[in-house]
Amino acid sequence: MSRMKTLFDVSGMLLPIPYSVVLNTCFCYDDVQSGCVSFITHAQETMNISCFTAGGTIDKIYFDRKNDYQVGDSIINQILRDANVTFTFSVQPVIKKDSLDITPADRSLLFDTVSECPDRHILITHGTDTMIETAKFLLPIPDKTIVLTGSMQPARFRNSDAVFNIGFALAAVQILPPGVHIAMNGRIFNPDRAEKNIDLNRFESIESS
Repeated sequence: MSRMKTLFDVSGMLLPIPYSVVLNTCFCYDDVQSGCVSFITHAQETMNISCFTAGGTIDKIYFDRKNDYQVGDSIINQILRDANVTFTFSVQPVIKKDSLDITPADRSLLFDTVSECPDRHILITHGTDTMIETAKFLLPIPDKTIVLTGSMQPARFRNSDAVFNIGFALAAVQILPPGVHIAMNGRIFNPDRAEKNIDLNRFESIESS
């Protein structure tokens, strides 16, 4: 592969991909004019990805007797083992709440936990209602690639988007540059330019005025 600078479109914002990633990546241009690319990374080094769970719909359990949902234990560890991933990973629960109940103290705890983690690649599962707020709160953390994801349906549900979103986020955390990113609905979002469309039940980019 020739030495070249390549850009990846993140919700309308072009970001440089580190040269170490370029060396191990096969790029396929979808749109030469815009610089948008699809890619497959051939990692030559194994990395450890630290996964932190912060509750939300992705970890909810349906209790029939209560006719209600409660946040249960995360199943991300089971999902990754079932997928037979070849990178090393750890899973640590930090918050176990609906995201609407997350407090500033909870976000501070998550901030400190991520900051003190020795790994540079961080995946956070989080409820979708306040995911953007938490992502913005984590923006000051330097030198780490942090990706937040979640789901619109509990991971234990057969028709859940959780497994897809986790897989997509795990690919993203391995190739995106340092910073805080949101991986939802098959797209990468800049927290400062993202919103949740409640009517359509999806994340969207905020268009520049």
